Amino acid sequence: MRSIVTGFLFLQFFCACSGTDRSDTTQSSENEVDAARNFIRLALDGKWEDARKMVVDDSLNNAYMDLAQRNYQQRLDVGARTAYRKASIIVSSVEEKSEKESVIHYSNSYKKKEDSVKVVLQDGKWLIDLKYSFPATAPAQ
Repeated sequence: MRSIVTGFLFLQFFCACSGTDRSDTTQSSENEVDAARNFIRLALDGKWEDARKMVVDDSLNNAYMDLAQRNYQQRLDVGARTAYRKASIIVSSVEEKSEKESVIHYSNSYKKKEDSVKVVLQDGKWLIDLKYSFPATAPAQ
């Protein structure tokens, strides 16, 4: 049950944002906001292999990506996918934690739900760290 809830929350995260720039988003992002928009655009368009290239490569982030891809492909109907592809990103604020780490707060024109994503600078590239969006929680007692 917990994995279903986590999966649903992860799907909502991706559904809460979108963008209008349809250019090649797999190229290097200029800044943290650009990276966040590019990543979300790829995920909402169902371009999972390209989106994975923009995520910090570790086992937990890879597991979150697997879950998001499964939910997108198996639980979203065609109408919802189309709506997310047409939605645009609304960045409400950028919270700079350090020179190499920022949190981007956003929503989209379809769901209008406020959310956030952490972007980190690694080896000269801005990457998404999904662990910020889905922190580990202690098991229920």
